[in-house]
Order: sequence, then C-alpha cells, then structure tokens
Amino acid sequence: MAIIALARQVAAFGDEVGEALAEKLNYKFVKRTDLEKRIVELGFPESKMPKYDERKPGFFASITKNRDDYFILTQYAVLEAAKSDNAVIIGRGAFAILKNIPNVISVRLVADENTRVKRLMDEFSWNEKQARQRITESDENRNGFHKNFYNVDVGDPSNFDMVLNTGIMSVPACAQVISDYTKIKITADDEKAGQLKVAQLLKAQEVVKKLIFEYKIRIEFLHVTIEDNAAVLYGVTNSNVIVEQALKIIRQELPEYEVKSAVSIVQEYKTFQ
Repeated sequence: MAIIALARQVAAFGDEVGEALAEKLNYKFVKRTDLEKRIVELGFPESKMPKYDERKPGFFASITKNRDDYFILTQYAVLEAAKSDNAVIIGRGAFAILKNIPNVISVRLVADENTRVKRLMDEFSWNEKQARQRITESDENRNGFHKNFYNVDVGDPSNFDMVLNTGIMSVPACAQVISDYTKIKITADDEKAGQLKVAQLLKAQEVVKKLIFEYKIRIEFLHVTIEDNAAVLYGVTNSNVIVEQALKIIRQELPEYEVKSAVSIVQEYKTFQ
C-alpha cells in the first residue's frame, strides 16, 4: 500500500522503530545493511563505501568518478526496494530520492542529545566524552551527506510528513502513530499513482546505470527523467559525440519514448577520475 522512508539521528532508535513498524504493517523492512549489500552487488567497490556511505565525502572523494557512481547506484537500490511497495526503507537519503511520490510517507526520528548520549553509553559501554564525540561526528556526517548528494537539509522538518521524538515517545508508540497515519493518508489512487511513478523513476535509473557501467558513457552528473511520453538526458560533458552516443543508447533502451537532450556542452570541462 505504501512506502515509508525513515531518516534518523544516531541513537534515535531508527532501526527499532523501523522493525516495529514493518511488523505492525506486515511490510518488508529494508535495513541499512540490505542497501549497502545491494549497492555493492550493483558494482560499487566495497572498499570505497566508507568514504561515501551516509557521510559527507572529503574534497577529493567528492570530485571523483566514485562519488557519482555511488550516487547512481544508491538511487537505483532505493528505487528497486520501493518498487516492491509495502516497504519501510531506512537511511541513504530515501526520503529525498522518493520525494513527491504519492504513496510515500517520510518520517524523521530524533531525540535530545542527553538521551542519545545515555543510549550510546549503555549500548557500547562508552564514557560520556566518547558518546558525545560519536553524536557530533554522526550528525555532521549525515548533514553533510544529505547536503552533498541531495542538496537538502535533513534537519528541516518541512522535508518530512512528521518528525517524532523518541526521547519522549516509545518505540511502540512511534510505530503506532506512523501506522495509523499511513492507513489514513494513503488512498488507492495514491498507491496506483505512486507505483507508476516509482516504475518510471526506476526505468530511468536503469538506463543511467547502463550508460555508466555497461556502455562507459562519461557524462558528468548524468541523469535521465521520464515524463509523459519523453525521456530527457541531463548532465555536463565537453563532447557532442558523447551526447549522441548516449541518445542512441537511450532510444534503444526506451523505444516507446521520445528522447531529448538537455546536456550542457562545456568545451573546457574536464572530468576527475
């Protein structure tokens, strides 16, 4: 019926709420490790994951091919998980990837710092200084990750249907509130429109994945949108020949759509490997 995208602060009981919610709704819970595994299966080097996965990449990491590859495969993995419908997906910017899809509900889980400190101290037998350092590092990384990859402020409540404070609400209470809202909010029309939108987004991302990983087309910031009867290619490159190669491939992959280019041709543009 719905797709629920959870974002969370460290020690805000994100996994616990996700599991309880999935069980209550009889949905699949797509965990952090599930998405990590799928991103690697799709071709991203496992050794490179720590540089990008829910963290702001450093300067050099942010301008290499790996950054774009991670971004493309993360979107694909999230959309693939969403296609099955009836899913609770946690992290990886799922709320941003699935934004404006009619049957998606986005929720952020937070807690006050003292509560999070105590939880980390209890879970890992850390002292207070260690727990506070972990919170600072995690908050900065997650804020940077969402800004770098999706240009969104994860701390802005307007990006979510609801923000729940697990410092004052129990895990079962959070799961109940989200479950009740889901049943009220998502209609049959929302579900139908959402499934269609996810299918379109996944189809477009499949083409992007093939262009990059199978055909080795290097258009930076490459993405494809599908709306109505048109597929539009976006990105930046220094060669019209590369654009024509990409358009030819898209026409082969999506013969049912009119294919257009909105790629910027910048003669002096150089890619970073």
